[in-house]
Amino acid sequence: MQYYGEIAAVATTIFWTVTSLAFEVASKKVGSLVVNLTRLFLAFILVSLVAYYQRGIWFPTDASSHAWLWLSLSSVIGFIIGDFCLFKAFAIMSSRISQLFMTLVPPLAAVTGWIMMGEGMSFFNFIGMGLTIVGIIVAVTGRKNGNKITGKLPLYGILLAIAGAVGQAVGLVFSKYGMGDYNAFAATQIRIIVGLVGFGIITAIAQRWKEVYAVRKDKVALRGILIGSVFGPFLGVSTSLIAVQNTSAAVASTIMATVPILIILPSVILFKHKVTWREVAGAVVSVAGIVLFFMKS
Repeated sequence: MQYYGEIAAVATTIFWTVTSLAFEVASKKVGSLVVNLTRLFLAFILVSLVAYYQRGIWFPTDASSHAWLWLSLSSVIGFIIGDFCLFKAFAIMSSRISQLFMTLVPPLAAVTGWIMMGEGMSFFNFIGMGLTIVGIIVAVTGRKNGNKITGKLPLYGILLAIAGAVGQAVGLVFSKYGMGDYNAFAATQIRIIVGLVGFGIITAIAQRWKEVYAVRKDKVALRGILIGSVFGPFLGVSTSLIAVQNTSAAVASTIMATVPILIILPSVILFKHKVTWREVAGAVVSVAGIVLFFMKS
């Protein structure tokens, strides 16, 4: 199917938009660390059910050592280090400012994909990437609530946000390199298993296990985590792997970087956030960039 990878990337942005909204509600109730660990546990159950239905086995025992090594590294770099740094940046600079640095993911993924796998990009891909990144920057910086973007941002927060972007970009390319033609849901299982171990260790060090157990009593948080788990580490991560499996990591990551654009309308409806003309203009430019990914060079 033509543009299968690009279509999967678009689906991923929709799934991640839903999960962002759901996890925003849950995180405000029980905290991001509890949400991270619980979402991976629920997602593992869902992915395992799909894997058994598709392949007749519960666990990825048929994965090669190459797949286990690189998918595990992608989980450590993307799920654990990347997400941990990103959430810390949220606390220091706000999610709006931190999201701006995530526009670094596409070019970082392009460079990493070129170094590791020799992936190339067409002329329209380069133009599309540039337009998409510009659109996201215009839209995100158009919000007037929260911190303003100035030269006085804390260095620690900037470094954390950049580390989060590097983690996502490198983790995505490592996933593609390790997965090859392997089943995307089974590959997601491997990433989730490693992520569970990593966040389990962090939770133990932070002594937050009681809060993890207590989340079952909070129906609002639990509902948000369940919805976010279905559309995030279950569907979202799986379709993101399908995307990089069928198109370049640079193209996929650029399309998937438009979550801050897609989240504008539901944020207005659900959370009564105000929208600016800069956000609308950024959305238009970003969509134009995505269109170029579907054009031949």
